[in-house]
Amino acid sequence: MAFQAPFTTSKGVVFVAAIVVLAALWFGLDRMFAADAAPIRVGILHSRSGPMAISENSMVDAELLAIDEINANGGLLGRKILPVIADGKSDWPTFAREAERLITQENVSVIFGCWTSASRKTVAPVIEKHGQLMIYPMAYEGLEQSPNIIYTGAAPNQQVIPAIKWSLDHIGRRIYLIGSDYVWPRSINEIMKDTIRALGAELVGEDYIFFGSSNVAKAVERIKAAQPDVVLSSVVGDSNRAFYQALTEAGLTATKLPVVSVSIGEEELRSLPIASLQGHYSAWSYFEAIKTPENARFVQNFRARYGANRVTSDVIATSYFSVRLWAKAVQEAQSLDVERVRRTMLTETLDAQEGLISVDPYTQHTWRSFSVGKIRPDGQIELVWTINHPIRPVPYPPTRTKAEWEAFLSAMFSRWGGSWANPVEAN
Repeated sequence: MAFQAPFTTSKGVVFVAAIVVLAALWFGLDRMFAADAAPIRVGILHSRSGPMAISENSMVDAELLAIDEINANGGLLGRKILPVIADGKSDWPTFAREAERLITQENVSVIFGCWTSASRKTVAPVIEKHGQLMIYPMAYEGLEQSPNIIYTGAAPNQQVIPAIKWSLDHIGRRIYLIGSDYVWPRSINEIMKDTIRALGAELVGEDYIFFGSSNVAKAVERIKAAQPDVVLSSVVGDSNRAFYQALTEAGLTATKLPVVSVSIGEEELRSLPIASLQGHYSAWSYFEAIKTPENARFVQNFRARYGANRVTSDVIATSYFSVRLWAKAVQEAQSLDVERVRRTMLTETLDAQEGLISVDPYTQHTWRSFSVGKIRPDGQIELVWTINHPIRPVPYPPTRTKAEWEAFLSAMFSRWGGSWANPVEAN
């Protein structure tokens, strides 16, 4: 019987071919699994420097805490989340450049970003151009609905309009409006003026402080001369230090002239002169003093991570649950595809620190609650009034048509030379 070399028969050829195919499949699958195991890169875009760092650094802390907790529980889709942090430097063009870099160079799956509306409006065209998704965790003026942004902060009917109504009911009917000179304060003050007129109250003055400026003396003089019952403030960042100190030096303490702020929370109070702020008020969807099991757990974990002296606030809580909300949508969609995740987010509900929150599928804004708090000498905020249920978001207040609101924004943008902040400080 003649010797036959192995694998020279047709069966042998088939066997070898099968081994080659299996090997190719194995190594291909191995590469595929290795790719799937790569971290999910997410962008975190806030001001780590400049006048807004006083507020935005804490947003980064909250987002990192949420990511760490998700990673500790096995990650997302079997992969870890890798945060890529960018500094907007309190500068709108820098925000846009960093958003572009996060998308095109860092290949992030989502961006959690911005505080000021000027930064958001500068970043939005970049997000839309690339078909990316941004989660915006800050109360704002509304008057916007981008298909690529999920708005988790309060809309005007969830913060500034209830703040006006509470002030009229509990303090007085002569109102003075003051804010920093960019799109958010200008817009919410326009909304509040409509509300003041509708409720039969009296607007006795309106003033603006150049963004990041400490030049507040003339505004405080005008406030004192107008003799309002209450001041509604949308002054942001470091300007608050000068503003409240000037009020105190002018004899306008909280007992004589209460200020209701829609921009100051517990975190800002750590860096502001508390002696000048005690007794004044703040209006948000969340305060650390809220009593829910989820909030107790959140406050404990935040302090365990960052120190027993740290406090939480609305923007911290919102930044934290924004990450959790996005992660829940990714898990349910079983995908990082932007459009699939966005559609899934529109059906999401979450047991957040303030209570139940959900994304409204018609507006891509979030149902939020509302509270007023009084600033204590120890830097904490005591709850004095609360709406115990979430409020449906209405991004375009019905006092004007959508077209009228958009015309208002367009005129302001043109007046400022194509910027979302006043480029010139008044004398």
